[in-house]
Amino acid sequence: MKKITRLTSDQVDAARVAQFSLQVLRSGPILPLKAMDDIDNPIAVAEHEPWPWELLDDCRRLFGAEVQAIYAPKDDILMALNQAFDMASASAEQMLEDFSVDDLSREIEEVGDLLESEDDAPVIRLVNTLISQALKDRASDIHIEPFETRVLVRFRVDGVLHTIVHPPKGVQAALTSRIKVMAGLDIAEKRHPQDGRFRVKIAGREVDVRVSLLPTAHGERVVMRLLDRGSKMLTLTELGMSHRQLENMQEVVRSPHGIVLVTGPTGSGKSTTLYAGLMEVDRNNRNVMTIEDPIEYQIEGVGQMQVQPKIGVTFAAGLRSILRQDPDIVMIGEIRDLETAEIAIQASLTGHLVFATLHTNDALSAIVRLQDMGLEPYLVASSLTLVQAQRLVRRICPHCRSARAAIADDWRLLETNPDDFADIKQVFEAKGCDHCIGTGYIGRVAIYEMTRISDAMRDLIHEGKGLPSMRRLARQERMVTLRHDGARHVAAGVTTIDEVLRVSLEDSVVVEL
Repeated sequence: MKKITRLTSDQVDAARVAQFSLQVLRSGPILPLKAMDDIDNPIAVAEHEPWPWELLDDCRRLFGAEVQAIYAPKDDILMALNQAFDMASASAEQMLEDFSVDDLSREIEEVGDLLESEDDAPVIRLVNTLISQALKDRASDIHIEPFETRVLVRFRVDGVLHTIVHPPKGVQAALTSRIKVMAGLDIAEKRHPQDGRFRVKIAGREVDVRVSLLPTAHGERVVMRLLDRGSKMLTLTELGMSHRQLENMQEVVRSPHGIVLVTGPTGSGKSTTLYAGLMEVDRNNRNVMTIEDPIEYQIEGVGQMQVQPKIGVTFAAGLRSILRQDPDIVMIGEIRDLETAEIAIQASLTGHLVFATLHTNDALSAIVRLQDMGLEPYLVASSLTLVQAQRLVRRICPHCRSARAAIADDWRLLETNPDDFADIKQVFEAKGCDHCIGTGYIGRVAIYEMTRISDAMRDLIHEGKGLPSMRRLARQERMVTLRHDGARHVAAGVTTIDEVLRVSLEDSVVVEL
């Protein structure tokens, strides 16, 4: 029997796959392949072990010819099989073409793998299709927004919302009820906001779905956040930091104590950065604990605690309990109030390393924010070790990007010295194609503004100096702003100038390097 050491979805014969049900192919598992140069018989079928003769006869009858078995790893077969069925599944827009509101069914069943669901209730198929298409389109959120005469479904892809489909207004109630039942929420309650979650499998991938419902003038607005449990957690070296930024971060996460603050708006990748930091620490010999809202990813060797305000488990209350568990390293999902900030400061001063996030527009504003909460300047000065702001910029699609000549004003817009980029002759602009669903971008990368708290900066904080003084010192200490950091990605052809400007703030003074 011939062997394939590595099977990919590109080798799959999608037309022949469509002639079988997913359940039949998975039972082998077997997988029809495209004609291969080193195979005489054009009808090749990948298998993990000798299949039952019934399946062999089914293939022969269906294809009208003999088949040749090719050995491939079982996991590769299942993954390629799932991807083939996922890509062949109908889009929400295609499904709605023949959608009849009168045919809606309220029958609700437990959802297994969505691709294997045989339930014919239109509303159930519609919800399954929306989730399947969202994952296919790399969406992080699904928005179902009711208006007076219509319903709008939008996906957030790479941080930007895109309209996907306009279901009939009559679908709204059934669609919302289906999602409520999946999330274990009260169907009859339509006056109060509700939050829930459920887990589904699609194409063999486990996905956690967080659900938020909010009553509005024209019905309940639904937002579903998709968290792929199978996605790989990034390490610090994979975050796209510059060499200097990476060295700074690696040094502080290995410190015995202090506070590392990561700031930025919702959806800027703060949690991903903190998780990457936790992956760097010695979890075998140090007690690492977190308090989060919610727990997005499970980390081996880390004790993770979920905030539950309904039963009194707030960040402050949970943090107090964690500190009684003899931790070495603590991660706080977000510092939201003075009480949590005070406990974090005291924890750092008593020998703990604390990772935390805060919502501010830039790195140095986090220091002012802590003081505005009510913390004494001397406590902030003595506990902070590093403050970092970050944003996510979209990566330009390599299939449709267009080049133009770089000019000096491009680099001035990004708060950099044009002479530093004199050897860069071209920059790229986004266009849009089928690969990037017309957006011009595929995926995202982070840009950073990082400040190590030097002795000079501690003196300014201790003296209660304002933000302008701290910014002047940071520039003297060669702090790189968000726009300046974005310039290196523009120069490398990773993103566009417009994208960096979209997510970053304009600084009043150009950074001098």
